[in-house]
Amino acid sequence: MRVRRWGTALTLLLTAAALPATGPGTATAAPAGPARPSPRPLPLARHFDNRAVSDNSAPGAADFDGAGRSLSAQDLAAAGWSPGSALTLDGTRLGLPRTAPGAPDNVVADGQAVAVRGRGEALTFLVAGTGGTAAGTGTVHYRDGSRSGYELTAPDWRSGPLSTKAVALPHLNAPDGQAAGPARLYAVTVPLRAGREVASVVLPTTDGAAGALHVFAVSVRDTGRRTGSWAASTAGYRAVGPWTDRTLRLVVHSGAGGPRARIRLANTFAGAPVDIGAASIAVRGAGAAADRGPTPLTFGRQTGTRIAAGAEAFSDPVDFTVPAGADLLVSIHLPGTVTAAPVHQEAAQLSYLSAAGSGDRTADAGGTAFPETMTVWPFLTGVDVEGGPGSIVALGDSITDGVKSTSGTNRRWPDVLTRRFQAQHTLPRYGVLNHGISANRIVTDRYPGDGVSTDTGGVSAQHRLERDVLAQPSVRTVVVFEGINDVRWGTSSDEVIAGLRALARRAHERGLRVVAATIAPCEGYPDCTPAVEARRQAVNAFLRADAGTVFDATLDFDAVVRDPQRPRRMLPAYDSGDHLHPGDAGLKALAESVDLRKLLPGRR
Repeated sequence: MRVRRWGTALTLLLTAAALPATGPGTATAAPAGPARPSPRPLPLARHFDNRAVSDNSAPGAADFDGAGRSLSAQDLAAAGWSPGSALTLDGTRLGLPRTAPGAPDNVVADGQAVAVRGRGEALTFLVAGTGGTAAGTGTVHYRDGSRSGYELTAPDWRSGPLSTKAVALPHLNAPDGQAAGPARLYAVTVPLRAGREVASVVLPTTDGAAGALHVFAVSVRDTGRRTGSWAASTAGYRAVGPWTDRTLRLVVHSGAGGPRARIRLANTFAGAPVDIGAASIAVRGAGAAADRGPTPLTFGRQTGTRIAAGAEAFSDPVDFTVPAGADLLVSIHLPGTVTAAPVHQEAAQLSYLSAAGSGDRTADAGGTAFPETMTVWPFLTGVDVEGGPGSIVALGDSITDGVKSTSGTNRRWPDVLTRRFQAQHTLPRYGVLNHGISANRIVTDRYPGDGVSTDTGGVSAQHRLERDVLAQPSVRTVVVFEGINDVRWGTSSDEVIAGLRALARRAHERGLRVVAATIAPCEGYPDCTPAVEARRQAVNAFLRADAGTVFDATLDFDAVVRDPQRPRRMLPAYDSGDHLHPGDAGLKALAESVDLRKLLPGRR
């Protein structure tokens, strides 16, 4: 049965991390069925048959959902999602349709053949469901004549989760006037076969019973031959400053080195665009001073860039040698007024800020223009180098984040693991990317995923897997060390285990090696009750008994740091003093306990 097509309009894009394989928004591999006969593939815009966007002055010109409701063109423009823009979402560059409000701007998926070209690890779709969550299966055709099936799920534009949305808009347009939103758009990815070039994509066919699946854009994601040198997760969207015409000078510590570099800036969770006036990178000298003049960075050969709400920006690769294990200075000029920013809260590192109204100081070699300090990382989420063997991601909570480690000394356990990889010459010298967030959970969101908030515990590991793991540069392996916050805050062991299984399944679908670590003890911390301990032990029993069924390997971090005489408690020599977080010695012990060969892709 063919879905009904409603006349409606839009010009959009999406970017949320895919949801757990058991929930809305899932993008999972599906077995390829018989090829559906389809006409010659056409560019996506040639298939547009629905109008999703209307001008506020003419809301009746669009009918996205069959009930006369649509998205506001003014709201989209205010978010930086203007017709014809190119936005980067979860590492994929997507072009918004160059259509005016009230013109067809999306297609209701029903088996249309779409011309798509490229070689990479995933396809990213800009989608939304109307009438409920919409799902269906489609087919990817490759230039070598092979094909693969995929399953695509689009969360509903009004009721889908905020924690994985690409953008949330404050209003809905309707024939009788504007109503309060939010309206949501999503970016959902599906895996591709490694090393094969895409020729075309057949959109899913749905029966329309659950809802209509609208596609606004589709593109191949290719992280290229790069290795992550440093990374941090966006943990929340916080009030700052205000900062007006100032320069941030952020201190980060490189892992893997390389001869050319680029940075990644993200406007995650934001409701408005942010302007970047200029940026630079340098090796740190002392304090806020560089060891020599900073190297300027460009964005599409321009000095600055505007990053739309929910999107990100990569600088152009530049000839700048990143030494392994060195402090870097990444300077970012904010020419306008910034009142809120996506941040990584627990930096365990001092960074710097120029005086109000001091302008572009990105080229300064000295540090005198930076009198103020900060202990968060705003906007900056990555430094990549060209070439190398790829990246290993540590996905975790405050213990991975380095809470209670000595600030400014880079003694988090992923830092120590990085140094181990860089110091040896037998195995590939992978970059290790720290995607720990203090207070983060596997199953539930701490930060709701939208709006200014003081909560910087991030969205759940399920909801950030796409952004913080799958979209990272040439990721090979993910190490999941998380769950203590779930069991401390009442999540059952069965729910935590189900969450771990979902993370492993989704990562395996993308060809990653998945390694899990047991949960460390916490007796003595105020809320680590006997009930919490029972849940922790149940999760650890599952991990120890896994034997390669769910995960490719297990690291027994619990056994490394527990006190043999009191196994529910951390060994005093490893305890930071709060009985929950290891100190420097404990973090070092965790990293040194890892058999590096367990992290190599393709091994069991």
